[in-house]
Amino acid sequence: MDDDIEPAVRDALPTLTLPVQGMTCASCVSHVEKALASVDGVSTATVNLATEQATIVLHKPVPHTILVEAIEDAGYEVPRRKLELAVEGMTCASCVARVEKALLTVPGVSGASVNLASERATVSAGAEVSAADLKAALAAAGYTARALEGTDHGEAHATRKKAEQAALARDVSIAAALTLPVFVLEMGSHLVPAVHDFVMSTIGMWESWVLQFTLTTVVLFWPGLRFYRIGLPALGRGAPDMNSLVAVGTLAAWSYSVVATFMPQLLPAGTVNVYFEAAAVIVTLILLGRYLEARAKGRTSEAIKRLVGLQPKSARVHRDGGIVELPISGIVTGDLIDVRPGERIAVDGEVVEGASFVDESMITGEPVPVEKRSGATVVGGTVNQTGALSFRATAVGADTMLAQIIRMVEEAQGSKLPIQALVDRVTLWFVPAVMAVAALTFIAWALFGPDPAITFALVNAVAVLIIACPCAMGLATPTSIMVGSGRGAEMGVLFRKGEALQSLKDARVVALDKTGTLTEGRPVLTDFETAEGFTRADVLALVAAVEAKSEHPIARAIVEAAQAEGLPAHGLADFESITGYGVRAQAGGRRVEVGADRFMASLGLDLSVFAATAAGLAENGKTPLYAALDGELAAIIAVADPIKPTTPDAIRALHHLGLKVAMITGDNQRTAEAIARRLGIDEVVAEVLPEGKVAAVRTLKQTHGRLAFVGDGINDAPALAEADVGIAIGTGTDIAIEAADVVLMSGNLKGVPDAIALSKATIRNIRQNLFWAFAYNTALIPVAAGVLYPAFGLLLSPVLAAGAMAMSSVFVLGNALRLKRFRPPLSKSETVEGEPA
Repeated sequence: MDDDIEPAVRDALPTLTLPVQGMTCASCVSHVEKALASVDGVSTATVNLATEQATIVLHKPVPHTILVEAIEDAGYEVPRRKLELAVEGMTCASCVARVEKALLTVPGVSGASVNLASERATVSAGAEVSAADLKAALAAAGYTARALEGTDHGEAHATRKKAEQAALARDVSIAAALTLPVFVLEMGSHLVPAVHDFVMSTIGMWESWVLQFTLTTVVLFWPGLRFYRIGLPALGRGAPDMNSLVAVGTLAAWSYSVVATFMPQLLPAGTVNVYFEAAAVIVTLILLGRYLEARAKGRTSEAIKRLVGLQPKSARVHRDGGIVELPISGIVTGDLIDVRPGERIAVDGEVVEGASFVDESMITGEPVPVEKRSGATVVGGTVNQTGALSFRATAVGADTMLAQIIRMVEEAQGSKLPIQALVDRVTLWFVPAVMAVAALTFIAWALFGPDPAITFALVNAVAVLIIACPCAMGLATPTSIMVGSGRGAEMGVLFRKGEALQSLKDARVVALDKTGTLTEGRPVLTDFETAEGFTRADVLALVAAVEAKSEHPIARAIVEAAQAEGLPAHGLADFESITGYGVRAQAGGRRVEVGADRFMASLGLDLSVFAATAAGLAENGKTPLYAALDGELAAIIAVADPIKPTTPDAIRALHHLGLKVAMITGDNQRTAEAIARRLGIDEVVAEVLPEGKVAAVRTLKQTHGRLAFVGDGINDAPALAEADVGIAIGTGTDIAIEAADVVLMSGNLKGVPDAIALSKATIRNIRQNLFWAFAYNTALIPVAAGVLYPAFGLLLSPVLAAGAMAMSSVFVLGNALRLKRFRPPLSKSETVEGEPA
């Protein structure tokens, strides 16, 4: 790999993702990565065992076929996906040949079959080949084509995994049915004298061994054939995996037993024993473990399945003066779409007619429905509740928010955390080391063991081979990442980069932008107090009439407040703006003057009646305005950017997690300090430009350690990139979101402690998995080798080793699935650490 390439340069390099089948443990991951890294042009290659995907970063163009060959030469498979096209313009068999030839010229296409009668082409291709590539090739050949609707790649993958699970269930049943009599005949004879007597008097010992040979041979070379078909070639290439361990171990036990049964004269006296039951039970138990593992692995990607299932299959679209039912793929940007109460919204859009409440919890994690009227945006996959809406599509297909969320979650789930690097280094050499230990165990027992030494040597060597399969190590990290990032998506917390799952837990300080992050991001009327003899409705209506002439944000806030209260709109005359003071006009037959305290003083008005109110506003960082009607002081007004209702709880949760909280803002110092006092923020950096935010982030990092920065605007993007972890408010700008490592889909700041707590819970879960995986192998390999025998007379049966090995993977998967029950700290009444319930 090109480790010398700068990270920033590597991030800009082209990246490919390839599915890989046949991997069963962490050593498989290492073999695939090593094979890909050896290809000229590959910068880095990372493989995720749980998602069965390889992510390849290139520093120069590499043909797809070479990457596939490298994976296949390592003994693994790159599955092809099927694409179906409807082809128009074919008239004869020669057309079929030309279409097939055209399709086969597309890089990444490995097979094409065309049916003239149905006018369909079925293409076998790599994941990087799109329907657009195929259509372009056919257009060049003189044919037109369109992609046929059908199961997408994710559904095909799920179907394949279900078929694989069903095959495993069948093989487990067959293996168990055939293994049971072998186990009863052999172990029953050893443990229960009556069984031994029965076998000897009815079947006979040799005949019993022949029956065991027959049944065990079927078990090994029918349901157990998968181990030999994959494991032995891997061993021959000098790259053994867990299948190799099982294959060598069971074949050793079976072969020794075959010699003892049919050629006992070849063995030393006293060593003629059979271990058919060990070979059969090992295969059965490991198949059972694989089956349970497949079921559990299926559950790790449920979050993605649920997200994919949120998009409706069709929608009612206005076309050619009427309304037609179209599949989602038929919708284009600009289409007008109707949605009834209770239906899911098809794609992203903007409401043009109707009013309703929409449940957006699947996007934001917020349970309260959001009101939608004309001009409001709607998101595909959300549920329309009470009213009928018509909206215009603004984003379709891969551009919708739901598609982007799925893509982000998949990328996070497929990423490799720094903690995985140690596992990869260890497991690369683990299997060869185990085989060496098994060989040494055999030699040591054969030379120094008690009689029958060969028997002891075989049993203990097989036990070492079986106990050491590093499946649990390989699953420890990716399964926790998949479940953790999926749970985050359900909570409205998206990890754009999987690395953030690890780095976020180490944050010591959280720096927050103010506008749009701590606050709503737009000024609203917060205070309106009238003098004696005036009513709020009358004064606000007249002030709003005057301010309607201004485009200033403060003026807009006053106008919006009057509109929200349904106050009448007054006619306006003689409008005059007095620079630095305020405005004056005739409204509703009265003279209205609105402005700062100096404007009122110039009019000769006494402001002492509002002195206490003005002092309170100043304490909170608000600048008061005053209104006068016909020369009399009528009201004191304050407009401010209000703090979001959830912000105080979020700040408290961050403090509960032991974090320092800082605010970095371009706002004035007085306002910033007032907000910090109200919220209990530890440090304030105010009146800074975007580059000043970057400098503030660096200073805070030097003072406190690792830092997470939370922002939502374009001016926050540099600070988001500079922080150890950048967290973007999902309601913010695309630029801020692109610069961030984590995205909060709602504008709710409580997502920050949620994300940090989830990061801590996920890494804690990974460490638990790794501890038990490593501890299991470290502790049991010596036991299997027989170190306890001299002192205690204890040996680990290969059968028990197989059972323990199978259950270790199931344990790791079960522990990872606990993250599905993770509860955010703000939803708890007791613990705030984010420990799974």
